Amino acid sequence: MDISSQIQTQIDQAQSAYDFSGLDNLRRGAQKGDSSALEKTAKQFEGIFIHMMLKSMRAAEDVLADDSNPLNSSQVKFYRDMHDQQLATNMAETGSMGLAELIVQQLDPKGSGVMPAGLVRSGANLEDIVRAAGSSQSSGLGDAKASNAEASSSDKAEKRAAFQSPLDFVRSLLPVAEKVAGEIGVEPKALVAQAAVETGWGKYMIHSGKGENSHNLFGIKADRNWNGNKEVVETLEYAQGVPQKQKAAFRAYGDFHESMQDYVKFIKESPRYRGAVEQSANPEAYFKQLQQAGYATDPAYADKVMSVMKSDTLSSISSALSGL
Repeated sequence: MDISSQIQTQIDQAQSAYDFSGLDNLRRGAQKGDSSALEKTAKQFEGIFIHMMLKSMRAAEDVLADDSNPLNSSQVKFYRDMHDQQLATNMAETGSMGLAELIVQQLDPKGSGVMPAGLVRSGANLEDIVRAAGSSQSSGLGDAKASNAEASSSDKAEKRAAFQSPLDFVRSLLPVAEKVAGEIGVEPKALVAQAAVETGWGKYMIHSGKGENSHNLFGIKADRNWNGNKEVVETLEYAQGVPQKQKAAFRAYGDFHESMQDYVKFIKESPRYRGAVEQSANPEAYFKQLQQAGYATDPAYADKVMSVMKSDTLSSISSALSGL
């Protein structure tokens, strides 16, 4: 790329990050389901936020600055602000803070409208997300399902799709749920709904670096008592209602039956979930008890699961499969 092209590229980037009319156009595109528009909008918002943060830091420095110093002149501050704008744009383009990624995860319009419980979908406002993205320290929050395991930076596990559609998801998992749900007295559909929330209808299943599916349907982490396989992946946990990124080790299973069987055992044998098991005949009460006992840190967890369970998507697919 020649020097003129480089300059034009920088100008275009600077304009796009602070062109609010263009940002509004992208916002409308994102609302219509354009994923590329959503990603661009998120990056532009991240650039604006970074610039605001830099301005705040500069203002704090200026309070202590010597006004007689020529480096503190209005001209220097003008060019310094231009530099900060470009710096913010470049940082947003590279995703160095991760704010754009969080916004996309929250607002992704694709699929059924269900995101994994470990990702931000509801229960946190934009201010919370910004605070979470700007946080460079761990929340210190204890794991609700199991204590966090050591996470190695060399692990390359990731979340990817394991099912083609909600129909494929329910068709594969409902027969498995029907075999194990009775052990805790819960409806098979309730287990499928919970798995749908945890994995986004199977679109966000943990896979190893070799592409092997962990079959972890319920987000159960690998604590010190877990002797089986595990995969380390980045997730989001809520601390006082604010989502924060963490790396954690999750249990890995040989197949989905093993995953559901372990979930049932996990719930049934844990004293903290005794109240949930006692309410298992009533799905709404069951999931509220799970949430209150600390199964999930998402404050809207029980509502999300019930929303899926009552949804036309799950009901219609379940009815169709039962009629076969």
